[in-house]
Amino acid sequence: MSSTELPETRTAAAPPASRSRAVRVADGEELRSVTLSGLSLTVRARPGDRPGLPPALYVHGLGGSSQNWSALMPLLADLVDGEAVDLPGFGVSPPPADGDYSVTGHARAVIRLLDSGRRGPVHLFGNSLGGAVATRVAAARPTWSAP
Repeated sequence: MSSTELPETRTAAAPPASRSRAVRVADGEELRSVTLSGLSLTVRARPGDRPGLPPALYVHGLGGSSQNWSALMPLLADLVDGEAVDLPGFGVSPPPADGDYSVTGHARAVIRLLDSGRRGPVHLFGNSLGGAVATRVAAARPTWSAP
């Protein structure tokens, strides 16, 4: 292949349903699955220390998962009601049905998650790829970004 040719694009196959993965859940965390049309996401929740705290969504980097935020979430539990998402194809979230792993595709998944839970405005935390995704979400839904 020359340097000007694009590589062949393939859609990722979903992992078999029978395959189980060991998932670490820290004390005080809860895991849940959110199923939307053509999309399933795993969300790790760390409720805030008291009712009424503003919501926060943590978005991991490339090759990471919601578990990357397990150490930070309890440190901020007095300030925010935190959730961390496994982006499509990462952690225990299955690959996206459309095979779209782009930053825009992940931002669409996060927007759909936030729409489904009606959690906006929300503090967005992102690392690496997650930072790019959070920036894209904030640009698409500026009224959702908490001050």
